[in-house]
Amino acid sequence: FRSHLDGSPHLLTPEKAMEIQVRLGSDIVMALDEVPPYPSSPEETRASTELTLCWAKRCWRRFLELEHPINPGQVLFGIVQGGVSRELRKRCAEALATLGFAGYAVGGLSLGEPKSVLLELLDAIFPLLQPQAPRYLMGVGAPPDLWDAVEHGVDLFDCVLPTRNARNGCLFTSRGRLLIKNARYARDEKPLDPECPCFVCRNYSRAYLRHLHVAGEIASSVLNTYHNLHFYLDTMEKIRQAIWFDSFVEFKQDFLIRYQAAQG
Repeated sequence: FRSHLDGSPHLLTPEKAMEIQVRLGSDIVMALDEVPPYPSSPEETRASTELTLCWAKRCWRRFLELEHPINPGQVLFGIVQGGVSRELRKRCAEALATLGFAGYAVGGLSLGEPKSVLLELLDAIFPLLQPQAPRYLMGVGAPPDLWDAVEHGVDLFDCVLPTRNARNGCLFTSRGRLLIKNARYARDEKPLDPECPCFVCRNYSRAYLRHLHVAGEIASSVLNTYHNLHFYLDTMEKIRQAIWFDSFVEFKQDFLIRYQAAQG
């Protein structure tokens, strides 16, 4: 690829990807993979999956060769690819499982495929992986998606939604999304989410947050991001409690009813 700074060419190999992440001291090092676009032809998806498997083996070998002076506890995760093909997803998962990664990510989903397809693929993939290994769903998602994915066996997530939406004035609350730029909040002195204990909800009104957003103040992005990240962390805490108390279905239904009750 070419640098976005000066256009200079750069080659990122599986080996170099390992070396960079080890030097950074990453807690979880991710294998280099290729994500096929959605939709892709069967031939394109198969070639991409085989390339991902080839790179995974090279990443695994190089990771084992390296010393880890910055973070001795580093672990390496493999990434299951295969588009929306159940056959290729299973082939990729089975091949990665033989290498014995510390954990497994599922990539290349939430790119436009129906959610039912995503959940069906998770059900097909996870039984093929070591049961004790953490399962990480990449690029997901909206708060209701977290509940659905955990119900199908996911442990870890990453997603740009909390921060990207925050910068655009879209905030997540216990009663759904709230668009702070809307004029209806211009004189609204209530907290962003009356049920949220975060710093933002305890100290700033909707009217003030709207003012910051409309004025283009950087504080808008900072405070909105703080709240959205708190909301996501709090949602995951609720999920853990639901599992602990063996009341997942009840907790999930209560969350979804309240979250979908109103949209800002």
